[in-house]
Amino acid sequence: MADPVHALSRALKAAIVAAFGDEHAATDPSLRRSNHADYQANAAMALGKRLGKPPREVAAAIVAALDVSGICRKVEIAGPGFVNLTLDDAYLARELADTAQGGRLGIAPAARPETVVVDYSGPNAAKEMHVGHLRSTIIGDAIARVLEALGHRVIRQNHLGDWGTPFGMLIEHMLDLGEDAAAKELSVGDLNAFYKQARAKFDGDPAFAERSRLRVVRLQGGDEPTLALWRRLVRESTRYFEAVYRRLGVTLTEADFAGESFYNPMLPDVIAELSGKGLARESEGALCVFPAGFTGKGDEPLPLIVRKQDGGYGYPTTDLAAVRHRLRTLGAERLVYVVGATQSQHLAMVFATAREAGWLAPPARAEHVAFGSVLGADKKMFKTRSGDSVKLSDLLDEAVERASKVVREKNPELDAAAADAVARAVGVGAVKYADLSSDRIKDYVFDWDRMLAFEGNTAPYLMYAHARIRSIFRKAGVASPRGAGVALGEPAERALALELLRFGAVLEDVAATLEPHRLCGYLFELAGSFTTFYERCPVLRADSEEVRRSRLALCDLTAEVLAKGLGLLGIEAPERM
Repeated sequence: MADPVHALSRALKAAIVAAFGDEHAATDPSLRRSNHADYQANAAMALGKRLGKPPREVAAAIVAALDVSGICRKVEIAGPGFVNLTLDDAYLARELADTAQGGRLGIAPAARPETVVVDYSGPNAAKEMHVGHLRSTIIGDAIARVLEALGHRVIRQNHLGDWGTPFGMLIEHMLDLGEDAAAKELSVGDLNAFYKQARAKFDGDPAFAERSRLRVVRLQGGDEPTLALWRRLVRESTRYFEAVYRRLGVTLTEADFAGESFYNPMLPDVIAELSGKGLARESEGALCVFPAGFTGKGDEPLPLIVRKQDGGYGYPTTDLAAVRHRLRTLGAERLVYVVGATQSQHLAMVFATAREAGWLAPPARAEHVAFGSVLGADKKMFKTRSGDSVKLSDLLDEAVERASKVVREKNPELDAAAADAVARAVGVGAVKYADLSSDRIKDYVFDWDRMLAFEGNTAPYLMYAHARIRSIFRKAGVASPRGAGVALGEPAERALALELLRFGAVLEDVAATLEPHRLCGYLFELAGSFTTFYERCPVLRADSEEVRRSRLALCDLTAEVLAKGLGLLGIEAPERM
């Protein structure tokens, strides 16, 4: 399907070049929706300033060279130099039919598919996931889904915290409890309690602390009995993570787990390569890289410590090994890191070092998908009443419980099994959508009432819009009229058609900006356009069978796009609600 914006932009750019020369080929047509036509191009305003000509004269020259035959039925100049474009009804109907028949809903495959590594979630082994893991997990998953929908090869990477000093005390605590008893305690899912017990012993018992430090040395030295205990600890954590991911409806699996331990054997080679290229040097007993452009107090170069004074490695070394592995071994052309905004400088230094080492070279690129925090009603970090982080599993339990009450009030006729399924979809979907619909770089306030509302830009509103459309077909006792012709005689039909044809372009925008809230905004606008259409254009009681079939086709395509769009956000679209 040719999105009208793409088709019009190409035609306008060609007209600008024809009228004013190749030197203006990069001119932005400044195309946008208009209340006076379907679209309005404002390129003549900026171009007029550059050329020293009146914008209306420039607009006239563009229109004279513009070829939109078969696309527009009317082109006119308005005001000081706006170009108003009204699409041809036959063109719109043809594009809608192609969209419905093709099954891709207007999603065009990327012109140059890439291999993209998306790094997201990243919980710590032997600790429960909390609300702080929510944003990375669901933002990253939505980005991965959208990129895949556009034909890119996406490699998910879950960079678990599964190595290092804490595991000395955790393994010693396992031994104190007895390996089988410890495994049983871990299997019930209360990882936080296990970790807190180990931490309390480490802080309060010097002998235990010393044993823990020695255990770390054995772990890092490859002692097999210690490694066996470590594997059991990580295995129980992994089972827990996978259970949470299933409940949350994200696509991460154990096959995507690549924790710190995975990169540990690569670290000596990373150090050797950095040193061999003259990038690493000793500073106060540690080995450091000083990437250009990063300074601290007194404009002193800021170090990225790649080997500590005691000879150990930290996060920077592991992160550099991950970048190198993803580019060289996985063949990534685009690295996407969905990590909190607090890590901005760290990641910028890692990426800069990777560029200086020659690993991160064009066309390969790395991007930090930063995000803000989840806040409580008091505008502070979202926590329990006791001040602890909110466990993600507890959050999902409460979401489903609250959604169950709302769903049963909304539709008491649903049987118990259906009501439970809808409540799970609505509860989890509401939590995810409230996050994804916010501009990711900003903090947002966690508000149960707002996110579970059936009005406004919420998951329940969009899910209900989809279910309501599907109910039309059940009431009519007809199947979806796939391939039916579409007639656009009413303004509301036309407005809905224009929204439907935007879907592919919106996904391309999300893939470029890595901002899922743009897809949320589009789906909300689409649902609003459908509501207006449904109120103004009778469907089942249309004046003729031809109009009825046309409007049913618009309904069906709207439901398909809503379901697909929600699915790309990782949210279910129930048939009944």
